[in-house]
Amino acid sequence: MTKHSAIKLFEHKRIRSVWDDEAGTWFYSVVDVVGILTDQPDTRHASVYWSVLKKRLSKESCELITTCKQLKLASEDGKLRLTDVADTKGILRIIQSIPSPKAEPFKRWLAEVGEERLEEIEDPELAISRALYTYRRKGYSESWINQRLKTIEVRKELTDEWDRSGVHSGFEYASLTDIISKAWSGMTTREYKNLKGLRKENLRDNMSNLELILNMLAEASATELSKQKNPRGFEESARIAKRGGDIAGEARKQLEAQTGIPVCTPDRGGLIEDGGDVIEQEDKES
Repeated sequence: MTKHSAIKLFEHKRIRSVWDDEAGTWFYSVVDVVGILTDQPDTRHASVYWSVLKKRLSKESCELITTCKQLKLASEDGKLRLTDVADTKGILRIIQSIPSPKAEPFKRWLAEVGEERLEEIEDPELAISRALYTYRRKGYSESWINQRLKTIEVRKELTDEWDRSGVHSGFEYASLTDIISKAWSGMTTREYKNLKGLRKENLRDNMSNLELILNMLAEASATELSKQKNPRGFEESARIAKRGGDIAGEARKQLEAQTGIPVCTPDRGGLIEDGGDVIEQEDKES
């Protein structure tokens, strides 16, 4: 497992973090976050505060304590030392437990996000409207946004077909997605992300119009073939997924032969300007 260290800034103060390739997520130093939010004078005092908070959470049977892990991070003296770390979900849960004015903006944001999710359950159109707003704020072109929203519809039709065929969400969904991706682009989802230099970012949010179109063709073809062949279970669905991906793969190869230009590139298509800081939503599609 390889890890790439990084330093994050919070109000001009450092929060140590490390990227875990195996888990596919960032882990952040709990002591650093606690120290900043509670105005501790140094790491030692922050560690004491975290120790007390950890005991309280343990008494409350908070599962966060079992999900926190230890990774080696650079300390003030430059040496690597085992440090309590948590992923984004864990850090937000810790923030909820800290009675600090600095934690209040995070708590308000979490409450707003929770309210929005409940509203979207009642009225799914709100989710589409918010997606449009977010993409526009990020600086995506209108033509790209239209293509991106269409990919969501096509993807939903495919996953509905997988459900009907007895495929389980989670690992099996991800595996079938990889099969389709490999067949049309020549790369698995992870390899495709590596090409574009992505980690947690949504792959489709970084595709060009043409990449989105071919990806849609692959998934739409897999959906139609599945409806015709009526597969049962993962193995049969995997064979159909490859056939659907192959259809788009042939289209890609023919286009590249005619233009001499590769379709899949490191370029992050769609963005026309810097849209500002927008909170990223984790990709749930792969």
